[in-house]
Amino acid sequence: MAVMSRKEKAAGTETALKDAARRVFAEKGYLNTKITDITAEAGRAAGSFYNHFASKEELLEALLVDMAESGDEQALGPDHLSDFSDPAAVRWHVAQYWRFYKEHAATMVALRQAALVSEPFARKLTGFFTAQAADLTGHLDQVTHAGMALPGRTELCLSMMYQLLDNFAATWLVAPTPDGAQPPTDDEAIETLTRFVYRGLTGHDYEG
Repeated sequence: MAVMSRKEKAAGTETALKDAARRVFAEKGYLNTKITDITAEAGRAAGSFYNHFASKEELLEALLVDMAESGDEQALGPDHLSDFSDPAAVRWHVAQYWRFYKEHAATMVALRQAALVSEPFARKLTGFFTAQAADLTGHLDQVTHAGMALPGRTELCLSMMYQLLDNFAATWLVAPTPDGAQPPTDDEAIETLTRFVYRGLTGHDYEG
């Protein structure tokens, strides 16, 4: 029978704590979650938490890094399109963000909650998403290269696009559905967002 090394045990505990945090955040919300809730859910001793994270906020930062790495892996795939003058490229990014948010909804909400109560964390989060958006600068450059006019400076366009996607996803994937409202299907949400973003960036409609 193979014996786990100390390093393997530590990695297993860290993974268990992260997985437990995601589940507890989904059930209780970030602000109402205690470190002992996370360790109990992970089936670990309460003190083991501090062998890996200095605080609940630091664990959340680790979850953010994990999500970013997952997103980067998707961007390296052969189906990634980077020319936003092409609506198919806009659709690819809209679809990725919608599905990403849906998969990580509890953590995305936790990030917002943590930013509300911690100014240093809010600054870190803003800096992180600003850096992520900057990766799309070249995508928008293709719009002007194709002879289309962006509605404003590139960084402002990226900010508006991100805020639209993030708030739309939060409204329909997290917030309670308003009485009488019909939530969109994934395909409907992606199609509507794609058309809106593409027209907003390029001033052109497209036939999907």
